[in-house]
Amino acid sequence: MLAKELDIHTYGDLLHYFPYRMLDRSRVSTVDSFDPEENYLVFRGRISDMHTVTTGRSSRLEATFFDGTGGMQLVWFQGIKWIKESLKAGVVYLVMGKPTLYNGVYQIAHPDIEAASMDDEHRNHSYMPVYSTTEKSKARGLTSKVIARYTQTLMQQLPPRLPETLPQSVIAKFHLMERTQALRTMHYPDTMEQWQQALMREKFEELFYHQLDYQYLRTARRLHSVGRTFGVVGERFNDFYHNHLPFPLTGAQKRVIKEIREDMRSGRQMNRLLQGDVGSGKTLVALMTILIALDNGCQACLMAPTEILATQHYANFQRMLDGIGIRTELLVGSLNPGKKKSIKSRLANGDIDILIGTHALIEDNVQFARLGYVVIDEQHRFGVEQRAKLWSKSDIPPHILVMTATPIPRTLAMTLYADLECSVIDELPPGRQPIRTSHGTDAQRAVLFNFMRQEIARGRQVYVVYPLINESEKMDLKDLMDGYESLSRSFPQPQYQLSIVHGKMPAEAKAYEMDRFKRGETHIMVSTTVIEVGVDVPNATVMVIENAERFGLSQLHQLRGRVGRGGGQSYCILMTKDNLSSNSRQRIETMCATTDGFAIAEADLRLRGPGDLSGLQQSGMLDLRLADLVDDEPLVRAARDEVHDILEADPDLQQPDHFPLRKHIANTKNQPQWGKIS
Repeated sequence: MLAKELDIHTYGDLLHYFPYRMLDRSRVSTVDSFDPEENYLVFRGRISDMHTVTTGRSSRLEATFFDGTGGMQLVWFQGIKWIKESLKAGVVYLVMGKPTLYNGVYQIAHPDIEAASMDDEHRNHSYMPVYSTTEKSKARGLTSKVIARYTQTLMQQLPPRLPETLPQSVIAKFHLMERTQALRTMHYPDTMEQWQQALMREKFEELFYHQLDYQYLRTARRLHSVGRTFGVVGERFNDFYHNHLPFPLTGAQKRVIKEIREDMRSGRQMNRLLQGDVGSGKTLVALMTILIALDNGCQACLMAPTEILATQHYANFQRMLDGIGIRTELLVGSLNPGKKKSIKSRLANGDIDILIGTHALIEDNVQFARLGYVVIDEQHRFGVEQRAKLWSKSDIPPHILVMTATPIPRTLAMTLYADLECSVIDELPPGRQPIRTSHGTDAQRAVLFNFMRQEIARGRQVYVVYPLINESEKMDLKDLMDGYESLSRSFPQPQYQLSIVHGKMPAEAKAYEMDRFKRGETHIMVSTTVIEVGVDVPNATVMVIENAERFGLSQLHQLRGRVGRGGGQSYCILMTKDNLSSNSRQRIETMCATTDGFAIAEADLRLRGPGDLSGLQQSGMLDLRLADLVDDEPLVRAARDEVHDILEADPDLQQPDHFPLRKHIANTKNQPQWGKIS
């Protein structure tokens, strides 16, 4: 049960299965005078009148609790049978939890309960560790109290001093608690101040080793990974810069190009993450750095997650490179076999300079004559192993630039991408106006439709997006089709023309509808999130997102970025139901308050937690047990900087004080080194 329910397999696992709360049992509140603002309180009294209430298919267990000053209700919705068998009338209990007011009566849902006559091993500890358990483990008798008994037994068997896992210099510099004392204190502190010190030590160690794993890889790559040396900024780059640049570069774009240029001529293989908000000009940076690769006699490729986005990149490259004499091709799955064969042959012969495509680029029979530079757009949409296949297409590792339009909070970036260099474009091109975002409900739909008609009358176009979260969900598809029919009635032909696009459509049909909208032949594009990336229509100024409460902040921001790509004022309208959860309302309010992608990413991190950020779950890099990337940002920064300083001074960790670090690296060498493949 320990292994199956709590992932505890060894004594080491049990030792590091820390309590999530430390409860001061000496502070007993009374029902008649407790502080309702407190998150967790202890009461002492008796339980009576226990009965089951059944409503429809659901049941709950209710009991009355009295402590001599008054009474409150205790409620359980799960584990009812086990609780009824465990609690006895007349016994004095310590009841712990957060009282909330319900129908005029205070109640505690799923309280922690123990007999007031505490076990001998707890008598000397007023602080009680509270461990996470599951309903199944509780039903089998594996409660928080039992885990506490196990950890107490384990503590008695520990040697007086365990081997230290951090260098003594680090412990002294940050005034950290010694390892053995910290582990004991995490389970059985004498004071809360002690527990906080132990918690800080454990959080710091967790973040420190997380940073060491990835920064060590980056340092090793910088010192030992040979890359092509692009020493020339030549004719193609200069011709484009002086004669074909579509608009002046922002300061941020110039800074990022300089950072990439420094990597390219260093003689080391580049692995760089390029973050930039929607519309910030990442593609132009990618193109200009690709030209540096071409000036140094190499080929380059750009891999995008969808045919729509790949095709758009190809069209943009063709337009911007017109007249320079650069051979660019598009390789996607929908091409006919003859065309594919011709492209692959010319690529292998060196007759293609730039290849743009989807995952078709990583097929085994796609071979380059001299691949020197790889750009991966929307990198989180590719599996790590998919991206790794590009690595094998060159005898010398190509320089890698991975781009994302999903801004990553600074704290998360320094944790997730400790093994990658990171560049940020934090300016929008001149002339772009901030998108005005507003919130609407069904009651305001007539106002919305009038606004859409006004924009269309001004020659503008409109997106209406539905949350088809899974292409197999019939309910979502029905919502989309119902919405399309409703819009068709409100915007009748021939005065208005509508397009519809969703993932169930054949690729040719999608492309046809997209092209009609891009050419201005249709006024309204009714779509699912397939238009989240890859559609660039400067004339579209209105983005209506239906059921916006069903989207995460990151996706809402991505969708909003489909408008505001021209010079005119653009708008995003978030349509929701009337009754929103607190979390949904916060997301909508955040979207209306700011267009700053990094501020939105920070809010997303706070609301959803790092493990839920779109596209990051697959990486497996956020396995943090104690540390919180938002609340513990100073610790994240301190751990990162300390690891950086250690590796700068001792990159191979040969100093005697660094023995624990060297041992850790030796134990993790068999793990996949994803940092080498962006």
